[in-house]
Amino acid sequence: MSRRHAAEKREILPDAKFGDRILSKFMNNLMIDGKKSIAEGIVYNALDRVEDKSKRAPC
Repeated sequence: MSRRHAAEKREILPDAKFGDRILSKFMNNLMIDGKKSIAEGIVYNALDRVEDKSKRAPC
């Protein structure tokens, strides 16, 4: 059955810490079974490690 209208694109909101849409899209792809808080924890911990080792801001 065909659709009468094209599906509307949803706006991807930026992440809370850095305000970056690409980082938010990455977290959405990393997310398993809808567990966004776990995906955010993984990404933010990884970026904290990068910041500690390189002594610069990761984003």
